[in-house]
Amino acid sequence: MGHPMRGATAITGLGITPMGRIFGKSANELAADAVREAIEDSGLRKDEIDGLLINPGITGTTGGGIGLGLQNYLGLNNLRLLNHMNAAGSTAAQMVQYASRAIAAGMANHVVCVFADNPLTEGKSSGSSYGGASRMPSRPQGVGGLYQHAGFFGPNTSYALACSRHMELYGTTHDQLGAIAVAERAWAVKNPRAQMREPMTMEMYHASRWIVEPLHLLDCCLVSNGAVAVIVSSAERAGDMKAPPVYVLGMGQGHPGDPLRAGSDWETETGAKIAARTVFSMAGLGPSDMTQLQLYDCYTYTVLVTLEDYGFCAKGEGGPFVADGKLGPGGSLPTNTGGGELSGYYMWGMTPLSEAVIQGRGQGGERQQPNDSILCTGNGGILNYHGALILSPNRS
Repeated sequence: MGHPMRGATAITGLGITPMGRIFGKSANELAADAVREAIEDSGLRKDEIDGLLINPGITGTTGGGIGLGLQNYLGLNNLRLLNHMNAAGSTAAQMVQYASRAIAAGMANHVVCVFADNPLTEGKSSGSSYGGASRMPSRPQGVGGLYQHAGFFGPNTSYALACSRHMELYGTTHDQLGAIAVAERAWAVKNPRAQMREPMTMEMYHASRWIVEPLHLLDCCLVSNGAVAVIVSSAERAGDMKAPPVYVLGMGQGHPGDPLRAGSDWETETGAKIAARTVFSMAGLGPSDMTQLQLYDCYTYTVLVTLEDYGFCAKGEGGPFVADGKLGPGGSLPTNTGGGELSGYYMWGMTPLSEAVIQGRGQGGERQQPNDSILCTGNGGILNYHGALILSPNRS
């Protein structure tokens, strides 16, 4: 007998705003645009929405961004489920999971899950928006200042250390990381919503400036203003709605944390290993059954280590595994078919989720790929938090 949550819910609405250097709208306004589009897409009336889960981006951690007040801004007066959630980039997958469980328990019928952020400021660089030295105290003091005094600033440095560790242990090369960046850019060329649509060569990848060695600029995700919303409904109701339903076959989470102790393998063993067991078990599927992947890709290294931890290849073999171009157009394992966060747009976990819904509906146009089973992941912190979904146009 299959898991009772397998195929119990579906994503029935999707709203995506324009992405990138979009100015003149607050995070609330962006969120409202995405929610309005998702409701219209689903064919529901606004008063039929009875659940709202809210995920802010970087602006939500610095005193701004969207919060519980979004309910009133949207004029949603019939909510039976409401929460403001933040498990970093894993939140999108988690929102769908919590919405699904609430619907299965009879607590709600149609739950909106929304992410909105506007970290970009007109006239300022993208780099000033996320975790740069400008966000650090001018004179860090005490034990908490040791990292800064050593020149350790922001997530770029942490991911660079993780990538360096993988390179040292397994011989992973820049060409192998570059293969991921090049493949995702090739997908972005086919995506009208993508921010970066100029074709990329391996030479261009190597020529891009260092951010923190061994990470080049083109190893790192974009910064985007924008919003994405999805609606989760019961499978029984989904079949009668306007948009083609994309069923949730599996759900999982994995959160190893980082004890900051010698012997911890946080750099090369991520929460994906924990989530994989749950999500594949619920769906009754395995890595070989996945027809495409939508993986969180804040850095090229995140894709590589995630592939290993889900069992698409053995630990340490991620570099050779991706080197033949199998992730890109025409490859045997289509991955991040909208360009991902590296070349498409950066909406935390909503980037892979939104593309998974588009692909699950068969609406990918020139980039559409086989969609029977889509693994969609989210990663947060420094490989500390992980969420996963398996989505399909087929309930059974």
